Amino acid sequence: MATVAGKMDVDYAIKPEAVTPAIPTSEWPLLLKNYDKLLVRTGHFTPIPAGCTPLKRDLKSYISSGVINLDKPSNPSSHEVVAWMKRILRVEKTGHSGTLDPKVTGCLIVCIDRATRLVKSQQGAGKEYVCVIRLHDKIPGGEAQFARALETLTGALFQRPPLISAVKRQLRIRTIHESKLYEFDNDRHLGVFWVSCEAGTYIRTLCVHLGLLLGVGAHMQELRRVRSGAMDEKDGMVTLHDVLDAQWMMDNNRDESYLRRVIRPLESLLTSYKRIVVKDSAVNAVCYGAKLMIPGLLRFESGIEIHEEVVLMTTKGEAIAIAIAQMSTVELSTCDHGVVAKVKRCIMERDLYPRKWGLGPVALEKKKLKSDGKLDKYGRPNEKTPAKWNSEYKDFNAPLDSGAAAASTASVPTPAPPAVSKEAAPTPQVNGNAPAAEEDDEKKRKRHVGETPEERAERKRRKKEKKEKKEKRKSKQAAKSDDDSE
Repeated sequence: MATVAGKMDVDYAIKPEAVTPAIPTSEWPLLLKNYDKLLVRTGHFTPIPAGCTPLKRDLKSYISSGVINLDKPSNPSSHEVVAWMKRILRVEKTGHSGTLDPKVTGCLIVCIDRATRLVKSQQGAGKEYVCVIRLHDKIPGGEAQFARALETLTGALFQRPPLISAVKRQLRIRTIHESKLYEFDNDRHLGVFWVSCEAGTYIRTLCVHLGLLLGVGAHMQELRRVRSGAMDEKDGMVTLHDVLDAQWMMDNNRDESYLRRVIRPLESLLTSYKRIVVKDSAVNAVCYGAKLMIPGLLRFESGIEIHEEVVLMTTKGEAIAIAIAQMSTVELSTCDHGVVAKVKRCIMERDLYPRKWGLGPVALEKKKLKSDGKLDKYGRPNEKTPAKWNSEYKDFNAPLDSGAAAASTASVPTPAPPAVSKEAAPTPQVNGNAPAAEEDDEKKRKRHVGETPEERAERKRRKKEKKEKKEKRKSKQAAKSDDDSE
């Protein structure tokens, strides 16, 4: 408890610098740990007084961006436990890192509100279990024979879910990474073993397969999950009673230290990812879905490969998003421009950091021209637009001109159409209503060629308003007809 309180008192943050300082950061928490070992792209940036280190968030933000490493008790289902947590903490959303059977105990990562965005990544992460297996008879080879059979069931295995399961019982392949025999008692027909496996592996099915290999039959007696994704049972695991007591202390004594001990920041799930540090001025753009470009990069981890999942973080150690790297470490060190990473799952709230895009000279000039009426409201040229702007400014979001499109397609050779015999040639159908049909199509077509995203949004908004008015009119008419009938 004292250690956590001590870490909260220190203001952890990366400061702008010209050279890499010799600061020992091995004791810094979460994503800032060993940050001095990250490769430096630049040390120059303007710190923005927004956000804070994960451990110093205010209690409401701390809870809504938190995870709990829960020791699930036997008998209630995972969904029941998560529903209880939601009721105890009085939060909007909770999720868990992978279902445990009712009788199974152990590590269940409960994610709260914003942290539920990480549930998918944790559900797909590896798991570790300790299992008690009961054999149906003695085996002649004893412990050595059991250990050999356990070692045989390593690697990719075929599995069909047990009869009592909530999923479709179809054959699937699951990987057992490693297994160890802890204890074996041939007289009592019991064995205890540890197994590290892929998500979705059925240990119950593994026990049945062990029994078949040994020729005596077997079933699973007891099971405990000791690791789920990034967290194991030694990593600050708490019980349901701990959570209940911590919330009681907060409600009655206004003591939030217990809640801060029970709940951990979501960044604790991301410590195994390779890190990319983003400038404060680029954070909000990434939160709105922008790709991270080279100018927004401060530091990065060694060994990053293209298309690898990385975590984008702020200089204060907050997780911004999980992203897919578009450059390797070598390219990040040498390139002057380009896309660093594309956002896969945004974690941080929008507008926690201020907007810093659209403040360049061209963007400001465009804004001025729009206000003066020299560009239309979507930023497209009109009859008042200066010739200099038309010649110098290139809108990369605008669709290609028909001439340019024709020129680009002209260079691509098109295959000649197949020859059609006179007998097989279709006879043209004469339709007197063709012009009328074309006119109807023109009326129905609301959008024009080269529609911009802003125009599309405006058109959809008008359509929605029209639909709402129509529904209101219908409901009024229905109410009026009911009154008349009475």
